[in-house]
Amino acid sequence: MLSIAYKSFLGKSPNWFKTLILVFLLACFPLMLIFGKTVVGWAFIAMFILTLAMALKCYPLQSGGLLAIAALLIGLTSPETVWHEIQQNLGVILLLVFMVSFIYFMQPLLIFIFGKILLKVENKIALSLMFSFAAAFLSAFLDALTVTAVLISVFVALYGVYEKVHSTIGIDYNENDTFDRKEMGGDSLEEFRGFLRSLVMHGAVGTALGGVMTLVGEPQNLLIGEKMGWHFAEFALQMAHVTAPAVIAGFLVVILVEKTKTFGYGAKLQPHVREILKGYIEKQDAERRDKDKYALIVQGVCAVLLIFGLAFHIMEVGLIGLMLLVVVTALTGIIEESRIGHAFEESLPFVSLLVIFFVIVGLIHDQHLFTPIVEWVLQLPQEEQPRAFFLANGILSAISDNVFVATVYINEVKAAFDAGTISREHFETLAVAINTGTNLPSVATPNGQAAFLFLLTSALAPAIRLGYMKMVIMALPYTIVLTIVGYLAQ
Repeated sequence: MLSIAYKSFLGKSPNWFKTLILVFLLACFPLMLIFGKTVVGWAFIAMFILTLAMALKCYPLQSGGLLAIAALLIGLTSPETVWHEIQQNLGVILLLVFMVSFIYFMQPLLIFIFGKILLKVENKIALSLMFSFAAAFLSAFLDALTVTAVLISVFVALYGVYEKVHSTIGIDYNENDTFDRKEMGGDSLEEFRGFLRSLVMHGAVGTALGGVMTLVGEPQNLLIGEKMGWHFAEFALQMAHVTAPAVIAGFLVVILVEKTKTFGYGAKLQPHVREILKGYIEKQDAERRDKDKYALIVQGVCAVLLIFGLAFHIMEVGLIGLMLLVVVTALTGIIEESRIGHAFEESLPFVSLLVIFFVIVGLIHDQHLFTPIVEWVLQLPQEEQPRAFFLANGILSAISDNVFVATVYINEVKAAFDAGTISREHFETLAVAINTGTNLPSVATPNGQAAFLFLLTSALAPAIRLGYMKMVIMALPYTIVLTIVGYLAQ
């Protein structure tokens, strides 16, 4: 029975991972008695990061969830703290539940548009810049998670097209083609996966590049803007001396890694794959009925409404997603519960994981794990503080949550300002450092940005073999360049 229980524990995860989780869960309470809550708190953070790194082998909800339960049981955080974190992030949760589900019903339009772009723009560098710029521009006015959801839907659909073509070659697809199933597999499949990986990572980092620039780009931007009393234009101007060079540097990184084919970039869409995908899309266009064309028009109208709704912030992002979900399904005749239910399959596991993540954030809060770092930075000479804040925020955001880190730091700095310890000018300088620090270096890991974590745990990641360490490696050139540029610009 014990053997069966061990084999069932965390399913098909590697044995060393199962054993490590099990031993840690059994030993966490004795370890806390020996080493104290601070040491064990950092150990929990390290273990949670490991569960994210193993996401392709075991979805982090189970392994991370067991860690979260243990943290609650031994008193490292409390249900009240976790509930407070959930309430603080309710907008993000609703966004994931409803906006991502709405994007699911936009897939036909997305594959129609992006499929043609991918096939017509043959220069990989130009295509990569296009995805990075589009993601950055949209994230400056919309929400990075929404933009990431669009990217995921596009690439999931494209990969699905590839698989469909692969499965039908030699059966009923194109009797005149000269390609076979073998040619579509093996190296061609890996090259295609590499091609999609590079584009989606350029797009994901692009959401961070655009998100740092404006008041509405990231949740912590709104928080910092509110504390400082900055409106949209003032916020952008205050950040511009750091964000403008960072964005330019980010686009230069796109060109550099694609040109040198380093860090997992440089894969191209092979000519025979391009021709087959082109033939498939042309076939779909030829067979598109009036009903399908009508659905595309409805989806296009909803896309315009989405852009205006998000740009003018007429209501919470999640509520906009729910309203448009209702509109697009009602006008296209999707009224069966079973068909609507599929739209939530992508978002709800991640929402559950996000709540688990809030337990770890609550642990950091209750055990004051970041407080010594905040106090140390505030004790530095004033001229050194902005760059120290930038680096400290970046490092902590990469292992925690950038919204939480920004909240902790801006509250501490505002308290210092209210106490008369620092001037208004220095307060503004530190606010810029906090905002750029939580947005730029945090691209180093999937932990740092919710959009990256969503990508890591999406259905796309296992399909294109995009694991935790792969994301870290592919983000490394961006991390280095953005950190250096952001540091020097402070």
